[in-house]
Parts: sequence; structure tokens; C-alpha cells
Amino acid sequence: MAFPATRMRRLRGSGLLRDLVRETELTAAHLVYPMFVELGTDSQTPIATMPGVERFSISRAVEEAGDAAAAGIPAILLFGVPIDKDEQGSGAYDPEGVVQLSVRAIKEAHPDLVVMTDVCLCAYTSHGHCGVVRADGRIDNDLSLELLARTAISHAEAGADAIAPSDMMDGRVGALRAQLDAEGHAGTPIVAYSAKFASAFYGPFREAAGSAPAFGDRRTYQLDPANAEEAVREAILDMEEGADIVMVKPALAYLDVIHRVKQATGMPVAAYNVSGEYAMIKAAAAAGYIDERSTVLETLTSIRRAGADIVITYHAKDAAEWLR
Repeated sequence: MAFPATRMRRLRGSGLLRDLVRETELTAAHLVYPMFVELGTDSQTPIATMPGVERFSISRAVEEAGDAAAAGIPAILLFGVPIDKDEQGSGAYDPEGVVQLSVRAIKEAHPDLVVMTDVCLCAYTSHGHCGVVRADGRIDNDLSLELLARTAISHAEAGADAIAPSDMMDGRVGALRAQLDAEGHAGTPIVAYSAKFASAFYGPFREAAGSAPAFGDRRTYQLDPANAEEAVREAILDMEEGADIVMVKPALAYLDVIHRVKQATGMPVAAYNVSGEYAMIKAAAAAGYIDERSTVLETLTSIRRAGADIVITYHAKDAAEWLR
């Protein structure tokens, strides 16, 4: 029925009424907190381009993970920052590497916290690419799969609750699933970075992780930002290869892709609210242009509304506190 019989404002008249008919729920239980870990003794290194975000030594990472759990955040996602790098990214699959040591320490201290680990080579290679570089400068997809599988196994053996391959090599979900199953880790879920775009929003992260490519770019393996159908196809392929959760990265400029992936797969969908998105809000809030709290909560709600079941965000600790 049309106006005046229908008045949409009736259910907006009070906070309690608005709460009753709210369509999209945002709670701390939907959030994953990304953390950067580095080797060192009791260190905490601020990241200039990401105010409020730091690289933690393992002991400090254990404390930070505990704070996240106490805030009601169910999961963290670990990124390692190694001291040494080489062409093969050997630090990524070193059983005594920074991520492997961090997983053991965090799981010992906080056994109920879900610890996810990023599986990629970029932070560990001297050239900064996500796979093995051939003599002609191209990325060797299939050789890279072998090293990524070794990395995933080393994380699972350290006690990771889930592994998250972010490299965007073809076939890596199937390769990792087969290797995990063969080596006794059939119960370890794969959170696949299925639709990871070659985005301009990653700049602050690359400073944080020290993972910028030394030459060229990643457009031969990451998605063209113009291609939504291709993103859906990537997600379906990952689902068929054995992914347990599919991810869209970045989030804000790709809300339509999040929605399409959710509709096409029916799977649990994660969305990564990335470093550049975080930095823009922090910079605008610091300048007094926007209110940080309301902008963050609106942003995270929009990602959930688009179809994300899980939101990976550097705002997680603040958002959890505000929601509480």
C-alpha cells in the first residue's frame, strides 16, 4: 500500500524499534584481527602508514592475541616479517620461522583462539613476488605450488587452526588440500584468497610486511579490478579444489564482488578490509573530516551487508570495544 497507509518512518522512531528490524548484524564474532609478527626480543614496531598497527615480537604477539580474545574477537590472521630473504622464500617454510614459532607460542597461551596463517612467499623472497621467479622474469606457477604446500604443512604442524593461501597461483588450493590430507592434516581448513585483486589499496601493508615487489608488479597473477565475473569463476574453482572459506580482497571497492561470490557459491565468504582502506579512515579521522567510530562501524556493516560472513580488519579491536 502507498502513502499514507504505508509510512516507512514508523519503524525508525526509536533505537529499540530500529534494533528490532535491523537486517544486518555486526558483532565481534564476525571479525578477524590481522597481526604482523617479527623476530626480536620484546619489540613493538609502529607502522607509520597504519596508525595504531604495529609489528610485534613473538612475546608481544602473545599478549596482543590475548587482548583480542578478551575483546571477543574469535580469530587472528598472522603475517610473518622475516630477518633474512632469498630467491626461494625459504623462511616461509622453515619449521623455526617467525610464523611457525608465533603459532606455537600463541596456541600454547590461548588454545581457544582461532589462529589463521597467511600462506605466501612474497614477504620471504628477495624479489618480493608471491612465487618462484624464472630466469626470464616470469613467475613459475607449478614450482611455486610445491613451496606453498611446504609452507602450509609447516604452519599446520606448528598448530595453525586454518591456513590462508594468498598467492593467487593457479591450482594452489587443490595442491595444498592434497598435501595437507596426505600428511595428516585433513581437518585443517583452507581460507582461500579466491578473488584477490591487483589493487592500489595494498600500499601500507607492503610497508608493514616488507613485501613490495623489487621489479614489475603482480598483475600476471592477481585479478584485474574490472573483472567481477572472473572473480566469481576463481571462487568457484577454489570451492571445487577444496576451499572451506573463500575470500574477496579488498572489500570496500568490491562489495558487488562479495555479493556475487556469496550468491554463486553459497559458501562462507570472508572479505579483507585492507590496509589502504584502514589508512584512509584513520587519516580522515585524524584530520577531523569524519567521526572514526561511526565510519568504521558503518564500513564493517556494509561489508557484512554485501554478503561477507567474516570480516578481516585492522579495526577489529576498536570495533569490538565499540560494539560491546
